[in-house]
Amino acid sequence: MKTVKDVSSAFRSELAALYDTREIDSLCMILLADISGTSSAKIKAFPELEIPLEQAEPIDKILARLKTGEPIQYILGYTEFYGLEFKVNPSVLIPRPETEELVQWAISSVGNKQLVTNNILDIGTGSGCIAISLKKNLDAQVSAIDISPNALQTAKENAELNNVSVNFIEADILNLTNHSLLTTHYSLIISNPPYVTLEDKKQMHTNVTDFEPHTALFVPENAPLIFYKAIADFAADHLEKGGLLFFEINESYGEQIVELLNNKSFKNIELRKDMNGRYRMIKASFE
Repeated sequence: MKTVKDVSSAFRSELAALYDTREIDSLCMILLADISGTSSAKIKAFPELEIPLEQAEPIDKILARLKTGEPIQYILGYTEFYGLEFKVNPSVLIPRPETEELVQWAISSVGNKQLVTNNILDIGTGSGCIAISLKKNLDAQVSAIDISPNALQTAKENAELNNVSVNFIEADILNLTNHSLLTTHYSLIISNPPYVTLEDKKQMHTNVTDFEPHTALFVPENAPLIFYKAIADFAADHLEKGGLLFFEINESYGEQIVELLNNKSFKNIELRKDMNGRYRMIKASFE
């Protein structure tokens, strides 16, 4: 019978070409905790803990999928974001810790400014992680748009899973033909739009480029700010006075996005670093 140590050794051997040791050990712990229903702390503390045969077989199958680069979150069908559980699949991006920082910044900014958040809009919602987390933590009406009907279906399931009500709308921010559904004014608009260029793609791991949805990731090389321009224009027309705009950004274009917002008369523009010391977030107000 296999032990935790045996599984860990197999993971390190089979996945060495794809991930570093820290990432491999993390994947192993996530999988063992999910399949066994045992805490990660216990798994780490008892490497000689035996794995029942009925659990060992699915572990081997999942390891084979991980060797292709498929993300563990898609294999398990869920991930955690801002303390909540979210269903994920190849129709939506896997939520990142940097986006949790963006959500935290938005929530704390509302509290610090004592902003009355009557209406919030999340543009390009994907799994719904931003919209649902804001709804959980702020007293506001929350709407969210996405171009993908499959992503919206996943987002709706996540709203139900987390027992919140969010108004999900199928719409393309680059071509708002369904503009009547977005005619209200918002106190907060937030977006983690596509911002990865083809040049950036060369530096990315295949578990992202081969599995996560390209429409949610990539922008044309000759128009890297296309979504920021469209969202800023929309926000200039639809933010209430004193309303806030939040972006997750490509660190290579921080200064350009600040200039873009300046040119569109946004105020109090702040470019902020993430936990890794990279400029990945922007906040601005519309006065």
